[in-house]
Amino acid sequence: MKYRTLGSTGYDVSEIGFGAWAIGADWGSVDDATAMAALHAAVDTGVNFIDTADVYGDGRSERFVAQLVRERSDVDLVVATKAGRRLDPHTADGYTGENIERFIDRSLTNLRTDTLDLVQLHCPPTDVYYRPELFEALDAIKAKGKIRHYGVSVERVEEAMKAIEYPGVETVQIIYNMFRQRPAERFFDAAQALDVGIIVRVPLASGLLSGRMSADTVFAADDHRAYNRNGEAFDVGETFAGVPFEIGLGAVDDLVAAKPEGSTMAQFALRWILMSDAVSTAIPGAKNPEQAIANAAVADLLPIDDDTMGSVGDIYDRSVKPFVHARW
Repeated sequence: MKYRTLGSTGYDVSEIGFGAWAIGADWGSVDDATAMAALHAAVDTGVNFIDTADVYGDGRSERFVAQLVRERSDVDLVVATKAGRRLDPHTADGYTGENIERFIDRSLTNLRTDTLDLVQLHCPPTDVYYRPELFEALDAIKAKGKIRHYGVSVERVEEAMKAIEYPGVETVQIIYNMFRQRPAERFFDAAQALDVGIIVRVPLASGLLSGRMSADTVFAADDHRAYNRNGEAFDVGETFAGVPFEIGLGAVDDLVAAKPEGSTMAQFALRWILMSDAVSTAIPGAKNPEQAIANAAVADLLPIDDDTMGSVGDIYDRSVKPFVHARW
């Protein structure tokens, strides 16, 4: 495993982290034993960055991570969680210092700690980024010792650009993958200039970039890839990175043809993300130990050559860009 510094936090985090949404909920059933086995397998490979959220299984994911931290006291783990999506309705007006601190207190309980390593606002409505009083409240919560650092998880590049105007924002979690390339064009340089860490989520476009799906793939009823195809539950960009499923399948076929030997399609997609020096860590999910081990192996792959990088860009421009580039 290789490590990169997470912006101004000073944390040295594994290039491949562990996204703990899938072991919490919304990706089909994962039993407790398998969830813990996946987390331990990731740590065994050198993964030291775990990303979770209070709403993943209504705290289930956070509780798994708390158990991991207790069981792996031999490793200096960095745990990031998120707050805000517990609001019902999920509106900008609900993003008050009082509400966010209440959610943070709940995460402190779930994670069995006195101080959270990193808290991220969880994809709030765009208007939230224009409310400096919320970021002042986060500074106050930090001063109390409940959090060490804070950042944001965003849907859109423009939200990321606004967020980093606040000096307390040390990290931005954003969707970036072979099917969502706009962040590199519009955001990465600005983040690097301000020493803001970049956490890449949805790196495999909800598994579409694994190359294992087909038009006949069936998803469980409790899997967001079944119930959020058109944004019925949350932003459609979270599911298959916003690319229509059938369009994505065709683009993946082209990417498989460009894939270097010696890696799976999923590993190719993750290695592509790490080609950017602006990226601090990518956080693919894993529902079992085998997936966790395969994800972590990406850190040992050779860099992708210029011709192959160019081919990925051409496939994006031709097949995917019209569907996603202007939206996020």
